[in-house]
Amino acid sequence: MSQVSAQRDICLLLVLHTCTAMVMLPNSTGWEKILDKYLDEDGDWWEAKQRGKRAITDSDAQLILDLHNKLRGQVYPPASNMEYMMWDTELERSAEEWAETCLWEHGPASLLPQIGQNLGAHWGRYQPPTFHVQAWYDEVKDYSFPYPQECNPYCPFRCSGPVCTHYTQLVWATSSRIGCAINLCHNMDVWGQIWAKAVYLVCNYSPKGNWWGHAPYKHGTPCSACPPSYGGGCRDNLYDRPYSQFEETENNFIEPESPLSVKPWSRASNPEPFVSVSAQLVACGTKLRDQCKGTPCNRYECPAGCLDATGKVVGTVYYEMHSSVCRAGLHAGVIDNEGGWLDVTRQGRKDFFIQSNKNSVQSLGKYQSANSFTVSKVAVKAITCETTVAQLCPYEKPATHCPRLYCPRNCLEDNPRISRVIGTKIYSDKSSICRAAVHAGVIRNHSGGYIDVMPMEKRRHYTASNQNGIFSESRSTPRSRMKLQTI
Repeated sequence: MSQVSAQRDICLLLVLHTCTAMVMLPNSTGWEKILDKYLDEDGDWWEAKQRGKRAITDSDAQLILDLHNKLRGQVYPPASNMEYMMWDTELERSAEEWAETCLWEHGPASLLPQIGQNLGAHWGRYQPPTFHVQAWYDEVKDYSFPYPQECNPYCPFRCSGPVCTHYTQLVWATSSRIGCAINLCHNMDVWGQIWAKAVYLVCNYSPKGNWWGHAPYKHGTPCSACPPSYGGGCRDNLYDRPYSQFEETENNFIEPESPLSVKPWSRASNPEPFVSVSAQLVACGTKLRDQCKGTPCNRYECPAGCLDATGKVVGTVYYEMHSSVCRAGLHAGVIDNEGGWLDVTRQGRKDFFIQSNKNSVQSLGKYQSANSFTVSKVAVKAITCETTVAQLCPYEKPATHCPRLYCPRNCLEDNPRISRVIGTKIYSDKSSICRAAVHAGVIRNHSGGYIDVMPMEKRRHYTASNQNGIFSESRSTPRSRMKLQTI
């Protein structure tokens, strides 16, 4: 800072591929803030950083997150499918690792196929991290949004300025998680210039955006195009997923809407076996073996962009357990590169696995016995308020996949003598599926919604209760049972 004269303060802001120099007018109070926490090596943040603490303060992380959501909610034209963004500590950790390299380029190369990334750096006058975020968004002035009639079948990318991809990543509708880190870099090389003390901001996004041929979001009334299976609400023009979409807890009863009341399943508390239908959000590289240790595994949600990920696939039709779940789904044609749901069925040991190239995914061969699985599309079926599990998806051995079900609204008003509900949390297979879901609080009566049903072995007793406006019956005769959950 000794090179900066008292007559002129200089601040440089950079975003990758964009160079912007700003000359700041003299300010009598400006010098008091020049050495902020990220430049002051005697300050609390730098001391904490040296002790291995987080590479960003809680307050700055919150400011970055809040500004992202504010800007995402005010895009024009308005977005019909813009998701509310949440902070992700794994993305923060990966951003920290890259920020510590002090390299003015995107990276690391091994991670870039799976994440989006925006970079910013400055030296001189203090600038909060949100200054970079706003600069990314301000690229909107050079960006022309592609309307549906222009996408035939691919959307054009029109940018009249040096770069617009920081803006498009920031407002990419399905990029719902962010993690950032800040590092003080000494003698950082920025396009051939050496900055003595550069404050380097790295933000990583998942699922990644900026897919060629696609618009960053869908144009329309806010939240009108969000999948009904998400089960959340609309907040500040953003679709807010339920928290349980990101952290599912294995349990032996119907999942309530609030994850705080979910109790972990214990084998000692209920010795009867069951088959779990867990709607689990996984990464592109997640191996089935890693995801299924000690737990049944049936249904997964894969993110977009797995075609460019590095997870290996072993086999054709029958896949070895070390295979990436999502990339096996791509190879089999069960999902496309936009992601989606798939069902997994464990198939026991196979003597060998065949290599092939299908749907742009190259699988490997293996001539050694190993456990296997197959993947299949998730069937969707709309049902009535009277439909029961006994009619639709009776319990069988081995267990089979029930379709994803859509319940209509207002099943509460159905005749309770026809649409019976027998049990609490776990229900008789003679129960109305949709009324049992309302009773359990899995769906709301006024809206209906998507649910998963899991047939189970016989249970000797079912208890009665009054929940959410529905009186359920008790029963002591052994009968097959079911579990319900939202997806």
